[in-house]
Amino acid sequence: MKRREFLKKSAIAAACTLPAAPAYAAGKKRWRLALAIPKTFPVWSDAIKRFAENVERLTNRSLRIKVYGAGELVPALETFEAVKSGEIEMAHSAAYYHQGKVPETPFFCTVPFGLDTQGALSWLSDGGGQKLWDELMNPFGVKCLPLGGVGPQMTGWFNREIKTIDDFKGLKIRVPGLAGKVYAKAGATPVLIAGGEVFTSLATGVIDAVEWTDPFQDYVMGLHKAAKYYYGPCWHEPGAILELMINSKAWQSLDKATQTAVQVAAGEASQWMINQWIAKKGPYLAKIRENKNVKIGVLPQNVLAKLKTYSEEVKLELAKSAIGKKIYRSYTEFQKAYNSYNKIAVLPFENTLFS
Repeated sequence: MKRREFLKKSAIAAACTLPAAPAYAAGKKRWRLALAIPKTFPVWSDAIKRFAENVERLTNRSLRIKVYGAGELVPALETFEAVKSGEIEMAHSAAYYHQGKVPETPFFCTVPFGLDTQGALSWLSDGGGQKLWDELMNPFGVKCLPLGGVGPQMTGWFNREIKTIDDFKGLKIRVPGLAGKVYAKAGATPVLIAGGEVFTSLATGVIDAVEWTDPFQDYVMGLHKAAKYYYGPCWHEPGAILELMINSKAWQSLDKATQTAVQVAAGEASQWMINQWIAKKGPYLAKIRENKNVKIGVLPQNVLAKLKTYSEEVKLELAKSAIGKKIYRSYTEFQKAYNSYNKIAVLPFENTLFS
């Protein structure tokens, strides 16, 4: 046998006897997921890494997801466009970050004087919310799932004391979602700034106030070093839900078992994130209290009443489109029933507990 023919036959035989390499050409997928925040942000980024690891485990590595921080693949506030175009398969963000392109999206994150975290998740899973979310996002080629939440948030940090509604006039405030439109009605100027730029913008006077999340994230970002007044309550974001965006074609390319694995992993990581954030609120509020230069308070009732009026006007504005009307009706009817029970079962208990 000639040497060349011998080598050829030997190579074929070797290929047939070696175990198959874990290559991703054989029906396996590698996806990329872009975050709307830096990869170093605790809890938020940790939950998404946890999600990716669980998907890989549940699918026996047939779907592997690599997580990228804001700016590594796409800018923080451009994840929606990247998923929509198919540039990336997944992203994690807050739905109201792209309300400029899809005005009704805040209902699937949080709205002023809206549902709390548990109420919002219940509306999505059992109140028709997910079906409406699918209907809203299908034309854009994006599938969305809830993944994570922050719980009740603080109103935010201000460089001036707020005593009346007029004290908002002239303030430049970093705030996303419908709360920005509410503040605009009160005379403030809302701006949307990516999370990684919030502290510097507040510390250097580019903005006068900022809404971020809660005492934990606010403390980690050092916001207590950049502003004097820290206000509650959570009127603007009573229960923000974060979103997992998936390119629709990529989602449809998955078999049912893999889609289920993604949904299960998203649900587990979602609850993990919520638990982590809620557990840290009290201890980190205590840390902020240690800074004697910070004044912690609650917005006056007259201010909250006016903000509620503005909030109802803003939410009604979203009910002008056909899909907006359906979402608004579903959300408000669910909240009415949800609140009617809480008013009897929860509110008297809390009033007594905190008195």
